Amino acid sequence: MPPIHEPIQTPANGVERLASRSGWVQAGVLALFLWYLYRDILPPLVRDWSEDPNFSHGFLVPAFSAFLIWQGRKRLATIPVQPSWFGLAVIAGGLAMLIVGVLGVELFLSRSSLVVLLAGLVLFFQGWKMLRALLFPWGFLLLAIPIPAILFNQITIPLQFLASQLGSSVMELLGVPVLRQGNIIQLTSMVLEVAEACSGIRSLMSLAAVALIYGYFLESRFLPRFLLAVSAVPIAVVANGLRVAGTGILGYYWNPAAAEGFFHTFSGWIVFVISLLMLFSLQALMHVSWKRGKRGSK
Repeated sequence: MPPIHEPIQTPANGVERLASRSGWVQAGVLALFLWYLYRDILPPLVRDWSEDPNFSHGFLVPAFSAFLIWQGRKRLATIPVQPSWFGLAVIAGGLAMLIVGVLGVELFLSRSSLVVLLAGLVLFFQGWKMLRALLFPWGFLLLAIPIPAILFNQITIPLQFLASQLGSSVMELLGVPVLRQGNIIQLTSMVLEVAEACSGIRSLMSLAAVALIYGYFLESRFLPRFLLAVSAVPIAVVANGLRVAGTGILGYYWNPAAAEGFFHTFSGWIVFVISLLMLFSLQALMHVSWKRGKRGSK
């Protein structure tokens, strides 16, 4: 019986296996280090996603970033590792943000420090090329962090007035007599108050995340992606204004009580569906225009 020869492990294979093992060990140690630093910060963040409807899209954000990294893992594996000492400065900046945020009880600062710290770790261990390749999934993580209350109020108040103004204008065009005072719309049979919950901020935050995802998959050019992301603001404003108008028209011609129930329940879903249809229509229009322009240049 011929002897059975064991496969010979070449030095190159041994080095690759050792590097692979050390890489996993290094990643595990870093993961434990990050969990220790943010063990009191991440659970409340997840709780905000589950309890605050304005930021319920937060569950989608890290999952989508992880999916993008997994999808491009083969391309990322070809990027040469060129560690940069500048990553230490970024890491120090992230840790400083964390300390200031914890001591000052500033949630946004302490939570966003994790995103900065991740950029510093990638830069220090992998280099600038890897950070550039991960720029979109890294930047997308910022959408998972609820914005500060001061900034949130500065956004919602103008949205309330815009929705009130647009809704009352549409009702006047359709022959419904209205009297608007700020975010209060007075009709003959009811009074509509466009409160903070009805400002459209919820659909705006979710629509912005969807616009970025939609543009990433369907557009390879920067300009259409940018336009889709920016268009989330006017689309959300217009859709919410139509929501207010629809509520007023329903209350004027039918039943005020039914209109108020509609305004606070089903209309939110309808507004978001309308916003998505407007977003998809805009992307299709840009795609057709780009094709026509390309044909005309030939």
